[in-house]
Amino acid sequence: MSANTPGHSRGLKKTHKAAIAGVAALSAAALGFTLVPNHGSTEVEPQALAHTQQVAWSYNANSPEAKALAASLDQQTSTFTLKAKQEADAKAKAAAKAAAEAKKKAEAAKAKAAAAKAQAAAKAKADAKKRAEAKAAASRAAARKPVFANNLDGWIREALFIMDKHNIPGTYNGIHRNIMRESSGNPFAINNWDINAINGVPSKGLLQVIYPTFKAYHIPGTKFDQYDPVANIVAACNYAADRYGSIDNVNSAY
Repeated sequence: MSANTPGHSRGLKKTHKAAIAGVAALSAAALGFTLVPNHGSTEVEPQALAHTQQVAWSYNANSPEAKALAASLDQQTSTFTLKAKQEADAKAKAAAKAAAEAKKKAEAAKAKAAAAKAQAAAKAKADAKKRAEAKAAASRAAARKPVFANNLDGWIREALFIMDKHNIPGTYNGIHRNIMRESSGNPFAINNWDINAINGVPSKGLLQVIYPTFKAYHIPGTKFDQYDPVANIVAACNYAADRYGSIDNVNSAY
């Protein structure tokens, strides 16, 4: 019998296998395939699920359609892979940026704290140095200041020491001479009978100065007390220098 005799089935020369990967664009409904050999043909007929239209399929791995499908699957897979990689890279980049910013902030805070600590230490050191210098200066001043006796000689010498610092002229002899005439060396002497006393401002102290004169010519650093011997001498000599040029030029009531 001829091999091409109708009605006789020739066995399939090869087994057809179909491998279909899930595609996101396809319907979620599954398709079942039944490969049924057709006499003398390589076509297979898929058995559609219930309520679906039967479609004739012809599978050929080398056909343009199969190649297009494979290319589409490869492209979609590549797209999904690339998107996933891009998302992962973006997350990694964001995490790295956040970590870098956190590190930068921590370093800035640490630097600020260190700067504040250094500034506080520098200020404390400067303040300590200033206090030490002030103390040393006071010690030097105290060491330079001579000790004066608490008597007429000591009062005159201390007054001259202060007058020298304020450029007030006068000599020991000129001061002593006027003191002996005005108060005989009594620092608590007071004149209660002259015109000043009548006007309510009596002359007081070693050099007999009235309160307005003492107040106007008082030198800071001495006591604000007309009866204080040193303050009285210095204020009187300051007034005499302003009016007469020096206490040395005074030979009578002034």
